[in-house]
Amino acid sequence: MIKITFMGAGSTIFAKNVLGDCMCSDVLNEAELALYDIDADRLRESEMMLDNINRNINGGKAKISAFLGVENRKKALRNADFVVNAIQVGLYDPCTVTDFEVPKKFGLRQTIGDTLGIGGIMRALRTIPVLEDFARDIEEVCPDAWFLNYTNPMAMLTGYMQRYTGIKTVGLCHSVQSCSRDLLSSLDMQDKLDGRRELIAGINHMAWLLEIRDRDGADLYPEIRKRAREKNKKGSHTDMVRFDYIDKLGYYCTESSEHNAEYNSFYIKSKYPELTEKFNIPLDEYPRRCINQIEEWQKQKEELVHNRALTHERSKEYASYIMESMTTGNAYQIGGNVLNKGGLIENLPRDACIEVPCLINGQGVNPCYVGRLPVQCAAMNMTNINVQLLTIEAAVTRRKEHIYQAAMLDPHTGSELSVDTIVKMVDALIEAHGNWLPKFH
Repeated sequence: MIKITFMGAGSTIFAKNVLGDCMCSDVLNEAELALYDIDADRLRESEMMLDNINRNINGGKAKISAFLGVENRKKALRNADFVVNAIQVGLYDPCTVTDFEVPKKFGLRQTIGDTLGIGGIMRALRTIPVLEDFARDIEEVCPDAWFLNYTNPMAMLTGYMQRYTGIKTVGLCHSVQSCSRDLLSSLDMQDKLDGRRELIAGINHMAWLLEIRDRDGADLYPEIRKRAREKNKKGSHTDMVRFDYIDKLGYYCTESSEHNAEYNSFYIKSKYPELTEKFNIPLDEYPRRCINQIEEWQKQKEELVHNRALTHERSKEYASYIMESMTTGNAYQIGGNVLNKGGLIENLPRDACIEVPCLINGQGVNPCYVGRLPVQCAAMNMTNINVQLLTIEAAVTRRKEHIYQAAMLDPHTGSELSVDTIVKMVDALIEAHGNWLPKFH
């Protein structure tokens, strides 16, 4: 029997998508599903929801069990074939609140703060010690399991697991699947969707749509560039930063404009406040989303947890298709986050966690060689990779100066604050996070 362990199962909606998908698969629908969390209420809610789905669409074939707390973690993991990671250490309150409110006092504003910037750095530093504990348990009780990481900051967490543990790890994100579809739809080019061919590579949240052709092989980029430029000239819409990327850098990238607005030094600038309006940049966007999600959860709880007739249709999430492919040997392609071993992307560092096409089969994850990125795209990626590598270094060595250096080299932070102010801000964040962060020396 296949065993799938879901870490952070209190993330009820995401658990529904991934494990509901597994119950929709003829290969996985009799699996043992082990739910793990440290929040008893959310764990129970997810178990109730999945029990309903299992009964209604799967004839109760899956075996679902719940494991609460660190003391039961090894039981949840024991003999697992796949481990899905969806934890959030510190949640919205207090940790995300801290990640946003403390930097504001030093004059630094953010949009999402979960992947890069000072918010992404802090999130990685409080999550990596937990992943270190996970890895130690996995090496003991299910050493052959594949670790499917969905938690942000993707490149920092996945890169840590790939470089500093023996766990077979791939990082998974939603942005590759939707990149070209959303771009073509937003430019009224829906007629080019069917049969399109594309190549996407770079790093998580900043992987580049390097090639896009229609079913007959015609290059779609000339028309895309023209329409994107015209749409930005016409005025405000929700994807202005990435359309400006197309204009200034030549290529579209995978993650949303509100994310990419803070991955560089170009758009959020206290000395040029008019830019946030010009490019329609929603400052403090992630805290707003968190508050809305918390408020909406009570309604969603009735629809999901207490709905005895609840069903599920298979989503486009990669996880179940990866498990299916590794189990059957039938090939499946994803955009995966892997270590740049052997120079899959030649002009990025070998120890960077990159996002490239990967072939999945019975042998596991097989990343594809891409070659060289356009020099300006590699340069943009490097500004983010610098921060990722230094943050991982800080987490591994517990040396505070590496946190300072990561923040100094972060393109948005470094463009807004002086070095002395950055040091003071980092110290204030470490103090504010208290026991959520390991001790740094």
